[in-house]
Amino acid sequence: MTDRLPEAVRLALEWDPERLAAEVRALSDQTWRNQRPYGSAGPMPEVTLDWKILSLRSPGGDPGRTDPGGAGMVGFADTPLLDRCPELRAVLDAIPAPLRSARLMALGPGTRVHTHRDGKCGLPWGRLRLHVPIITHERALTVLDDREWHWPAGELWYGDFNRLHHVRNEGSTTRIHLVIDSLVTPAVIDLFPADFRRTLPYADVVFARQPVPLQEWELPPLCRQFTLPVAFADWAEEDEHLGEPDLPAEITVDGDRLVLAIAGGQRLALVHLGNAEFRLEGWCDERCLRLDPDGTTVLRIRTGRTEREWKR
Repeated sequence: MTDRLPEAVRLALEWDPERLAAEVRALSDQTWRNQRPYGSAGPMPEVTLDWKILSLRSPGGDPGRTDPGGAGMVGFADTPLLDRCPELRAVLDAIPAPLRSARLMALGPGTRVHTHRDGKCGLPWGRLRLHVPIITHERALTVLDDREWHWPAGELWYGDFNRLHHVRNEGSTTRIHLVIDSLVTPAVIDLFPADFRRTLPYADVVFARQPVPLQEWELPPLCRQFTLPVAFADWAEEDEHLGEPDLPAEITVDGDRLVLAIAGGQRLALVHLGNAEFRLEGWCDERCLRLDPDGTTVLRIRTGRTEREWKR
């Protein structure tokens, strides 16, 4: 299992830290925003710590979104700020995987973020969270499973943030990292150290599949109605929602794509992966649904090689 692997490793890319730092310092005219998490139910309260964010990629390219994003109606896109940042754009272009969010995250001096887990983030869910330290010092620490790490500027690091962790800045200056969320591909796994790859159980990794567009005439003429397990609708949390009643749902056509509409107002665009199987827009292959020709809808949640499946 992947929980037996190292909690953090350096990957085989690096950049000139001075050039990155100069570009970030040139953004001093921007308003750094508090982190505001989003979940399946929508936006949550802002974090009140000295932990500020500038978004370079976000859902729909919205510069006001400071969260890592999730399933919804829009995919990820560059924010206008990235046009000012050729050095940072080069970093993003070098990651050989489909990118989700990319955020500059500034942790103020004397600030400690509470111990937590980034749910459904890691190789068994098909989502990587990578760090490139840009402005840092030896007392800027990332603590994973009680082990302290200081990651030098300009290097690319993977951390298993599904484990209990916190970050803290014990210095007198602000620490800034570029935090990149991506899907998982064989090419990005090739950046990991050889020792890590030799012990990585590939069967426990959810690899991204390429989208496959549907022909216009393949879109169903009528909506499909069924009941949806609450667990499938809740893409953000680990709760299995055992015993909870299903939710009414339907799949409808919206322009040239299909949309999953769930009771309560949640709407999730669907991305075709081939064979009438779809993932949620803004998400990964961790959860998919298949539209069988006999009218059955098959819903599946994966964690590594473990699956939960419903037929409706």
